Amino acid sequence: MKKILLLVFMMAFLFFAVDAQEITGQWNGVLTVQGVRLRLVFDVVQTSEGLSSTMDSPDQGVKGIPTTTTSFENSILKITLDGPQIAYEGKLGDDQVISGEFRQGGQTFPLNLSKEVLEEKKPSRPQEPQKPFPYYSEDLTFENPNAGIDLAGTLTLPQKEGVFPAVILISGSGPQNRDEELLGHKPFLVISDFLTRNGIAVLRYDDRGTALSEGDFRSATSLDFAEDAKAAVEYLRSRKEIIPTKIGLIGHSEGGVVASMVASKTVDVAFIVLLAGTGIPGDQLLLLQQQLVGKASGMSEENLQKGATINKELFAMVKSSTNLHQLNSDINSFLVETFENDPNPTLPGGMGIEEFAKLQADQIATPWMQFFVKYDPAEALQKVKCPVLAIIGEKDLQVPPKENLSAIHEALKKGGNEQVTTKELPDLNHLFQESTTGSPSEYASIEQTISPTALTEVLSWIQAQVQ
Repeated sequence: MKKILLLVFMMAFLFFAVDAQEITGQWNGVLTVQGVRLRLVFDVVQTSEGLSSTMDSPDQGVKGIPTTTTSFENSILKITLDGPQIAYEGKLGDDQVISGEFRQGGQTFPLNLSKEVLEEKKPSRPQEPQKPFPYYSEDLTFENPNAGIDLAGTLTLPQKEGVFPAVILISGSGPQNRDEELLGHKPFLVISDFLTRNGIAVLRYDDRGTALSEGDFRSATSLDFAEDAKAAVEYLRSRKEIIPTKIGLIGHSEGGVVASMVASKTVDVAFIVLLAGTGIPGDQLLLLQQQLVGKASGMSEENLQKGATINKELFAMVKSSTNLHQLNSDINSFLVETFENDPNPTLPGGMGIEEFAKLQADQIATPWMQFFVKYDPAEALQKVKCPVLAIIGEKDLQVPPKENLSAIHEALKKGGNEQVTTKELPDLNHLFQESTTGSPSEYASIEQTISPTALTEVLSWIQAQVQ
């Protein structure tokens, strides 16, 4: 009897090993979102504690993101990532293709995976500079001593020897590498190249917890990113090639908020450039953004109004909250009750009410969102005394120009700063591309990374400050 039991056990173990061997390895697929194709890679490995995996998004310059859970039972692969609220589920067929669905942000998209390596199909990006560059480029790390982390970046100098004015590039919201890589575009690489060719040194760096930089991005707020930018200023002041009194900040989107924070607290910043920087409180910005982007995406007026009503209540809850755990619970309960009382609830991808409510609660009840919703950029802008350039594209749906430029100008003026230039640039979107509608769905399909008009505007203004 013992021999029979042993044989059964060995057979069961053999089946398990074969099952794991079939699923381990690199699985590749293409996700299509609003007409944009993004390659995704899941690398599944067998450990002593079970299956584990990481996720890559090569087209966004992101690699090795650790997943939260990985399982493979009855030919079904399930992978989750708690931070960005991603879930994948698919079935492995006899053809060694996993047919499944990718879910994030309340939306569901088909995603099939195979072990066939997908060739990178680079979109046309004519502005992206190619090596060899006619200037000096150095990869480096610098320390944020308050956070106890090292940040990785690249410093470009017009020449290896000499002394130059400099700018630090600060990225927008979400984990960004030093090129602020997005949908095949590398805006910070293009800006850095353009300014350095014209006599300005540039430091750009990976956000904390992203690419080669240390730290935890998920627990960070704009205040933490301001500490990182301040550390970048201190680092440049230590470099013999940099004129310490001529160091400026260029912040894109949320990076503009960060630039203002840093400039409001130190005299070591000579000037700041706000590229689609915000001037109105976070809750107002998000409500306006959701309306404009939703309308451009074809949402009905009824759903736009319904969404606005719900979001106003959610942001009010965030603004009054002091405990994230309680906030998560309150949002969950509110959304469940709201959708249960709605005769025609609009839920993406066939999701259930409780599943959707949990997903939304987990995305809203975060340190970053809590800070951003409550924060009014005017608080820092009123304390900024250095020269400021603020430009926003006419067709920017994420940071609408009229509301934000007027708020920026008013806050700076209230603080007594008369060295202010604000401009709305015709036909440009949030990335400063020449666009048709300004919708985020156009970003990837537009070949232009950043309009020459915007580049020239920034360069001319900076040259006036550093001469």
